[in-house]
Amino acid sequence: MIEFINNVQNYLIVKNFFIVLSGLDNTLLLLLISLPLGFVLALIFAIGRVSKIKLLSQTVASYIFVIRGTPLLVQIYLIYFGLGSIKLIRESFLWYALKEPFWCGVIALTINTVAYGAEIFRGGIQSIDKGQVESGLSLGFSRFLLLRKIILPIAIRKVLPSYGNELILMVKATSLVSLTTYMEMTGLARKIMAKTFAPVEAFIAAGILYLFLNFLMVQFVKYLEWKYNPHLRLS
Repeated sequence: MIEFINNVQNYLIVKNFFIVLSGLDNTLLLLLISLPLGFVLALIFAIGRVSKIKLLSQTVASYIFVIRGTPLLVQIYLIYFGLGSIKLIRESFLWYALKEPFWCGVIALTINTVAYGAEIFRGGIQSIDKGQVESGLSLGFSRFLLLRKIILPIAIRKVLPSYGNELILMVKATSLVSLTTYMEMTGLARKIMAKTFAPVEAFIAAGILYLFLNFLMVQFVKYLEWKYNPHLRLS
């Protein structure tokens, strides 16, 4: 009897794996849009955070405080349910995007990762030795060229391990978008659970796929560290 139950569980795990796998493209789509957009905006916000313009720096700091101080789930609900309840938004062009669970998920994930990424990059920028900056200025670099050629490349290399952790967290955070009825991998697992009343088998399948995605993300970050840190290639 026990062997029969084990066989049934194994069958359900394998069957559910392929069902959940069909939502992988939706999960990847969320990541492929929110991560690059979040990376670019995080750099811009980090520059604003270290700016000598006090109003700009304080505005960015306030944004970071609010986003990091509230759960991502609350942010998703506020964007998906909250903004849709405002008549002015429903009657504007924004409604074409905000009525779709996918775009609400992209907006929420991007807003969230920008706040965390900006603080990571801020730490990298402020850790750069002043002598390197002064060397660039002595060569006649403009502020923009100094930023592009010296400050940002060095800062990004320094914070790659930390930012890699943020990327891994973002992969896992995509599971929360399923609460907006968007059918990515966790959404499909919840659907299977509701139909079969077998949550363990459904979420084991989802867990395996998330583990695989994060394994690929870890290898990608390791490759970037190896490529952009020459001293690692010598060891």
